[in-house]
Amino acid sequence: MSEIVKKATRESYGAALVELGKVNGNVIVLDADLSAATKTGSFKKEFPDRFFNTGIAESNMIGIAAGLATEGFTVFASSFAMFAAGRAFEQIRNSVGYTHLNVKIGATHAGISVGEDGASHQCCEDIALMRSIPGMTIINPADDIETKHAVFAAAEYDGPVYLRFGRLAVPTIYDENSYKFEIGKGIELRDGTDVTIFATGLMVKEALDAADILKNEGISAKVINIHTIKPIDRDIIIEAAKKTGCVVTAEEHSVIGGLGSAVCEVLSESCPVPVVRVGVNDEFGQSGNAVELLKLYGLDSENIAAKAKQAINLK
Repeated sequence: MSEIVKKATRESYGAALVELGKVNGNVIVLDADLSAATKTGSFKKEFPDRFFNTGIAESNMIGIAAGLATEGFTVFASSFAMFAAGRAFEQIRNSVGYTHLNVKIGATHAGISVGEDGASHQCCEDIALMRSIPGMTIINPADDIETKHAVFAAAEYDGPVYLRFGRLAVPTIYDENSYKFEIGKGIELRDGTDVTIFATGLMVKEALDAADILKNEGISAKVINIHTIKPIDRDIIIEAAKKTGCVVTAEEHSVIGGLGSAVCEVLSESCPVPVVRVGVNDEFGQSGNAVELLKLYGLDSENIAAKAKQAINLK
């Protein structure tokens, strides 16, 4: 058996920017003095004339990005999710969203898995914030391969994009040679008849492991990766819900305003079925080992499997 490769999606983001820069001379990268952590430093090293450190001034960085976009550049503006989505929300809304500019926000260190950085940096509200901005596209890739494809897709897309990346190294799920990425299209990873698990980001691998746990108990789980949370793939959500009759959502984000909320909105309008949400339950994080924190907050395969059985019992 080949060794499972693990890589943080923030690392994949930095590598993808370098590859993108080689084929697209119109790309400019900004960073709020965190390039070593966001991994945009790789782009700086390769293309110093197209990289700008704006300092610890995230709101100003978004304003600069908007200005560059009006001149025809494709701009990637990077910082931690807490600062990119939180501190600069008003600038993103008014300077980027309202004007529908070609700015891509590379938000790293999202979710509980930031670990030892603690509650102040563990952003579990960013998807909810970005979903509220009209016309904003939100992509939350699951692994190294998906991240690279997402970065290139974002660059080709005309309009604002919020790209969400993690600090924790995660297993590679996809094969580079066969993987196809399309904004707004979910991907079925496992077919099943008893329950559907919709997952995003690092929770996709946990959902697959949960499906294996359920299989050993005679339960058939369909697993679907929702890498684009906005615009969300309504068709795949409705079709899966009709087939299995109940749903679990899994995300490294608050249960308020994220994937779970988006799925519930779709199903309440078109296909009402029981939905059980797995995520951070309206509480702040805490400092600790990333893997231990994920388990503590129920963001693991065992809890997903337990919630799947709960959803089945609600049919």
